[in-house]
Amino acid sequence: MSYKSILLNLGTDGSIEPLTRVAIDLAKRFDARLIGFCAADAPLPVTMAPEGAAVAAEIWEQSRDEIRQRLKDRRSEFDSLVAGAVKTDWRGAIENPDRALARNSRLADLIVTSAPQGASTGDSYRMADPGSLVLRAGRPVLVAADGAAALPTGKVVIAWKDTREARRAVADAVPLMAMANEITIVAVDHNPDDWIRDGVKDAASFLAGHGIMARTEIIKTDDDEASRLIDFLASVNAELVVSGAYGHSRVREWVFGGVTRSLLDEVWLNRLMSS
Repeated sequence: MSYKSILLNLGTDGSIEPLTRVAIDLAKRFDARLIGFCAADAPLPVTMAPEGAAVAAEIWEQSRDEIRQRLKDRRSEFDSLVAGAVKTDWRGAIENPDRALARNSRLADLIVTSAPQGASTGDSYRMADPGSLVLRAGRPVLVAADGAAALPTGKVVIAWKDTREARRAVADAVPLMAMANEITIVAVDHNPDDWIRDGVKDAASFLAGHGIMARTEIIKTDDDEASRLIDFLASVNAELVVSGAYGHSRVREWVFGGVTRSLLDEVWLNRLMSS
């Protein structure tokens, strides 16, 4: 089991060097093809007057021309940073970033992205929304820590919940966990019972079948489960957290589960999430 195709999601603004370095490092580790991806679009200008329609259309086309040039610049930056270190491809699109990225995710075993503003980008025309991505891609998504230029995998924590999403995430993360020095499977619950203990034990057994040893920990808490999980991750200096992603669409926006939103908002973490 390995990642042979990695899709790197880049925004149109800011430096791409740290995130690109993360993706290059992963592509080297797995001898994978690295696909650079960038998409953006311009909002249609709003005009109430019929005579303003032509002007609005012209402004819109000018904005899209600027985006077209920005995509060319991004590709040049990407090519310069990779500098032949790994096999590459490039996909650029003048299109809604969420839709374009969800569609292009079919190219990849793993998607690498950033989330400097947490669960939401703030500008849906300039960068794919990380929360939407993890719920729509159908692929594991590595949300890199803000400013990270490499992905340390020495200490990995699995945020366990016996759900389809968490089971998928554990399986998807096997290639990365095979490189780890220390893995902890943690379940946080208000009232942990034998069902939870058996699930944690079976998750460890699954990993053992891949030659990966993991210790287990069950935390009983009277506090918010998401907050207690974040506290635990900080206490063990987790370098990567593996978790399922939970949410649903409501009136054109994604509503996330509490743990999912909390993890996305913790920008100091490297997070591998699957849905």
